[in-house]
Amino acid sequence: MIIKVLVENTTDIDGFKVEDGLSLYIESGGKKIIFDTGVSDLFLTNALKLGVDIEEIDYVIISHGHYDHGGGLKHFLDRNEKASIYLSQYAFNNYYAIREGNSLEYVGIDKNLRDNERIILIEDKLKLYEGAEIYSGVPHKEKLPNSNKNLYEEIDGDIKPDRFRHEQNLYIDENGKKVLISGCSHNGIMNILSYHNDLYGFNPDFVLGGFHLSMKGKFMESDDYIEQISSVLLNTKAKFYTGHCTGLEAFSKLKNIMGEEIDYMYTGKEIIL
Repeated sequence: MIIKVLVENTTDIDGFKVEDGLSLYIESGGKKIIFDTGVSDLFLTNALKLGVDIEEIDYVIISHGHYDHGGGLKHFLDRNEKASIYLSQYAFNNYYAIREGNSLEYVGIDKNLRDNERIILIEDKLKLYEGAEIYSGVPHKEKLPNSNKNLYEEIDGDIKPDRFRHEQNLYIDENGKKVLISGCSHNGIMNILSYHNDLYGFNPDFVLGGFHLSMKGKFMESDDYIEQISSVLLNTKAKFYTGHCTGLEAFSKLKNIMGEEIDYMYTGKEIIL
């Protein structure tokens, strides 16, 4: 399996631009997948530099209904004529974030795309192809990230805390290698891993995604919470690659505890599993 990081907040490779978003290219089982499209068309530029032919993509999965993961979808549709695009049935609802000055900012994705004939809305779980599934509906057994507290959704005309029903995950099993891919883990990486075990009866071998631990101020995560996450992740015996909304400070703390079991996935990085 080949995974190329098309977009992430950082890079240490000359020639790549970055943005506050996430986009991954996955090549597995003879299929070519884009997982999230970042904020803009930057993922297209970086894909070209990484030798990824966007016209040959078979599937697109948008992890949740925030613009930093689905903002580039229109640009993808303009460049690719064959791929099926999978989003949660809740992905096109109205989502907001509290910004400076207590202002409410819309952070959802372009509703004009909803009626595109290639877009498929998923209720709960879907088999993408043999060895690959999309699932959502993660129960909240453990505490969610503090940074969720500034994120909201519109429910029956009222603005309420986001329930993150629109978040979905991708699971791929290729030649016995079990890989879990998440976008921001708004439902909590501990909960996502627990539910994965409930669904499949085992932990993944590899996990890629953001953990949403990057907020500062009153939403900053405690060291105890990061230590709890580290302990849970280590107990899975999986190898982790994280970035984007995990934040560099939180990643440094995770790295100090987890050592070689966790690495950072920056823009331009290629991961061979």
